[in-house]
Amino acid sequence: MLSVALAGKPNAGKSTFFQAATRADVDVGNYPFTTIDPNRGVSHVRTECPCLARDERCDSDNCRDGKRYVPVELLDVAGLVPGAHEGRGLGNQFLDALTDADVILNVVDAAGATNAEGEPVEVGTYDPTEEATFIEEEMDRWLAGIVERNWESVERKSRSPDFDIDEALHDLLTGFGADEYDVTATLRGMEYPENPRRWEDDHRETLARDLRARTKPIVLVANKIDIAPPENVEALRETDKPVVPCTADGELALRNGADAGIIDYDPGDADFDILGDVSDQQEQGLEKIRETMAEYGGTGVQQSLNEAVYGLLDRITAYPVQNESKWTDGTGNVLPDAFLLPRGSTPKDLAFAVHSDIGEGYLHAVDARAGRRIGEDHELEEGDVIKVVSTAS
Repeated sequence: MLSVALAGKPNAGKSTFFQAATRADVDVGNYPFTTIDPNRGVSHVRTECPCLARDERCDSDNCRDGKRYVPVELLDVAGLVPGAHEGRGLGNQFLDALTDADVILNVVDAAGATNAEGEPVEVGTYDPTEEATFIEEEMDRWLAGIVERNWESVERKSRSPDFDIDEALHDLLTGFGADEYDVTATLRGMEYPENPRRWEDDHRETLARDLRARTKPIVLVANKIDIAPPENVEALRETDKPVVPCTADGELALRNGADAGIIDYDPGDADFDILGDVSDQQEQGLEKIRETMAEYGGTGVQQSLNEAVYGLLDRITAYPVQNESKWTDGTGNVLPDAFLLPRGSTPKDLAFAVHSDIGEGYLHAVDARAGRRIGEDHELEEGDVIKVVSTAS
């Protein structure tokens, strides 16, 4: 399962986002370090289900009338403060919690209602663009420090006649979630001395920065748009980062309302319907959320997750089935499973995603939409329904 991490300074709204996106019961408070140990939960990205091409919708619990929700892990990391890479505010512990993430949502207080330390201030008095590069700078410096402190081990290995710098750096950085391809691709994109003993701080800092950008891409979540000065949101949008305006409070209210049967709302929708009797105060609150959604196309919570997974990570959704005509598994469930794969993945990659034994016994695959056999090197596309034929199936 892909891992998406929420990061940012204290009081930016990470825990509210997490609670809305996972429906998990977590501590939400207006004080620094509400979260100490990372919260882990399951959220979803949203896409169109292939069942829309059929007369009837599928019976998957993750499909709502053709809106398919694919599970991802969501990690809520405690608030980071300036100097986190030096250990301020338990920064090393919190940064370490980000190492397993595939992508990071940097939750920013677009309202400018908290200062650099996450302490409440008057709305609009703090410039949220100061946070646009905050997380990546702290992570870059933290990783550079790790590389610096462990560089002697690379130098020792370089004395061996069969020394391979790619392999040595992979051993050093594997704990950061970097695979061999990541390390090799990063090195190919930079200039550096062949002898590690001639490396300088600039080389190590470049390595750390480029590797972090490759393995931990970041989406800016401009939170609290419901109270943010419009110029703050525009200033964040003008940065060179992917930015999604968001109201985590609004999303949490809508999900609570939907759970209570008061409103009809699916995560990611641009609007909702009021179903039950509500008080005047509730109606006013809901209408304010509706106005914000109309301006920004939704609350931004689902859009943030989608931008991270389908945008930055460039994943596609593929659906393995056993019966290519009925699109069912062995017990008759229609489109029961969905897998998020890197763009360019093949049927054999899907087979391995289902199970290593299925992948190792791979024979061929059938495109269930087209009703034809496809080659092993065929590149899958978003929404493909695939029957994998394997000696292990």
